[in-house]
Amino acid sequence: MKLGLGLYRHQLDGDHFRFAKQCGCTHLVGHLVDYFRSSRSNRPGDQPVGDDTGWGLAGDPDRLWTYEKLAALRAQINAAGLELEAIENFDPAHWYDVLLDGPRKAQQLENLKTIVRNVGRAGIPVFGYNFSIAGVAGRVKGAFARGGAEAVGTDGPFDTPMPRGMAWNMVYDPHAPPGPEPVATREQLWQRLQDFLDALLPVAEEAGVTLAAHPDDPPMPTVRGQPRLVFQPVLYQKLLDLRPSPRNALEFCVGSLAEMTGGDVYEATDRYSRQGKLAYVHLRNVRGKVPHYRETFIDEGDVDVLRLLRILKRNGFGGVIIPDHAPQMTCAAPWHAGMAYALGYLRAALQSLDAP
Repeated sequence: MKLGLGLYRHQLDGDHFRFAKQCGCTHLVGHLVDYFRSSRSNRPGDQPVGDDTGWGLAGDPDRLWTYEKLAALRAQINAAGLELEAIENFDPAHWYDVLLDGPRKAQQLENLKTIVRNVGRAGIPVFGYNFSIAGVAGRVKGAFARGGAEAVGTDGPFDTPMPRGMAWNMVYDPHAPPGPEPVATREQLWQRLQDFLDALLPVAEEAGVTLAAHPDDPPMPTVRGQPRLVFQPVLYQKLLDLRPSPRNALEFCVGSLAEMTGGDVYEATDRYSRQGKLAYVHLRNVRGKVPHYRETFIDEGDVDVLRLLRILKRNGFGGVIIPDHAPQMTCAAPWHAGMAYALGYLRAALQSLDAP
């Protein structure tokens, strides 16, 4: 198994690459969507949470991520002695009507194909995505972790209707007419995913890119009144069976799985890793389950991280593990300190698996 770090768009620079290398990472996962440039409540450096106005403005629907941009990013990361394992998340501006089943769906599916081809041509092996109408919404911050460290959680359901012009918790059309976005049925949402996989997987197979699906975060049956896809561990199997392909895989988020009300995180890890379906792993710890959970330091939550890593090793998982979130520590560099703590713990844990 390989240790990695996820970096937001504003962190894709030499200083953060050196930080990752110094922490013992060999791989990076990069976000190209900017979740911080116009949000009312997101702070650069911390993970995005957002309020009922979402994560701010989506990008430019007419500016796709080019091969040149992706290749240059990979070259910069390689120059720092690291590998770029994955790009994480499409820009809502590029696929809002894929999620909403709107009039631009066909063109946006073609645009997503172009992006996947560019990612493959640039030599990036994985594209992580979260097929969700409402996206990550309804989380709160507080002094939830050990010693009063700031972390995120939920304090109940969040079903404030999502306004028109918003998808995936970002605003793609600030001039949309007032009123809520129509609510989809769960069956409609699964059909939209089917359409997405039918269109994208043949391209991904040809491009050598694995599409890796993130479970719902937070994993509640509805968020903002909209249905969710993978809010229980067994629904990951439904996603895999919907369009069997070696390129249809999972962005396996242990924290989200542990927050789910049903199933068992260790059984789910065993089940999907035995199938060879883990593209890469998000590994953080939590206490509690939705609709009331708290993120914690990696060594203090409900998840036995060493037990989970032993399952992955036993089943031959050799991919990248990143701490997707970490509590903010009380110092001059809260994000760096929290991530360094998580990375140090994971690095030692991985080394212990190979110890006599």
